[in-house]
Amino acid sequence: MNEPRSRRRQSGRPTVSDVARLAKCSQMTVSRVVNGGAGVREETRLAVEAAIKELGYAPNRAARSLAGASQLRIVLLYSNPSAAYLSELLIGCMDAATRLDANLVVERCDPERDQSRMIQRLIESAVDGFLLPPPLCDDTALLTRLRSAGTHAVLIGPGQAEAHHGVVMIDDYQAAHDMTRHILGLGHKRIGFIIGNPQQSASALRLAGFRNAMAEAGADVDEALVRQGQFTYRSGLDAAIDILALPTPPSAIFASNDDMAAGCIAAAHRRGLDVPRDLTICGFDDTALASTIWPELTTIRQPIRQMAETALDLLAQEIRSDRAADATRPRLATLDYELVQRDSDAPPRT
Repeated sequence: MNEPRSRRRQSGRPTVSDVARLAKCSQMTVSRVVNGGAGVREETRLAVEAAIKELGYAPNRAARSLAGASQLRIVLLYSNPSAAYLSELLIGCMDAATRLDANLVVERCDPERDQSRMIQRLIESAVDGFLLPPPLCDDTALLTRLRSAGTHAVLIGPGQAEAHHGVVMIDDYQAAHDMTRHILGLGHKRIGFIIGNPQQSASALRLAGFRNAMAEAGADVDEALVRQGQFTYRSGLDAAIDILALPTPPSAIFASNDDMAAGCIAAAHRRGLDVPRDLTICGFDDTALASTIWPELTTIRQPIRQMAETALDLLAQEIRSDRAADATRPRLATLDYELVQRDSDAPPRT
């Protein structure tokens, strides 16, 4: 006799994905039914229970215990090359997790690896939601995958609002605009700019802020002074080496993050230039690196630690509202930035 279609599995035990497919619902809905959560229509609950019975699905006891408890299980996915940025982010997440009674899981999400398999594994381990800092907050395929799975996520620093997920950000455009005006106010006209990772929306916003501030001041942007970086120290070093080797180098360089600005300072020192007497260099983020290198960086303070805490707060509210059958719309939180002036900027030499 032929077995029912739903029982013909090549290998392994039935999974949440199998149940969701048979019941024609999301994996998060299956998780709610398994763990006795609210907010599931009666016909959907019956379909899930029927699929569980037909497949012989048995949820992992440890995962079920975690999911059913009041404690939240949150995953922080990361794929950021800046150790300084990640350090601030992680401290903020850990502080908020302790305060909110959340279990924080930290996982590296390499774009070159099979993301779908990793996300599937995490969802099946009864994860409640995800935190996505840059550059993952701009990964369209990843966001689509999480939305299709019906799971919760909050994006940190994407540069713009997102229809299906909560967002915590600063005004990258205005922050870069303010820094450029500050450099212009010192008397600089010939200013170099190093762009961040082209896959991140914040990079384009910071570049736009720079260009518009230059245009408003009537200062020309020499395209030879605008170089592509990747938000890494090495990319900032390489870009600055090229810029400073030009026949007419700039009197100031604005790098899109502190790691690249640190690379610029190293390139200036290699050429025997004094920062800031010979060359003004400014960064963005105000990570710990900004105040540990010499000279200390003038930079935009992005409240990374506070952004992480706020993101986990939003995610916890969304998850707990969902458990109480009180669905909330994704929320947007825009935090304040600050221009921090230190020792790496000065008027141009005459």
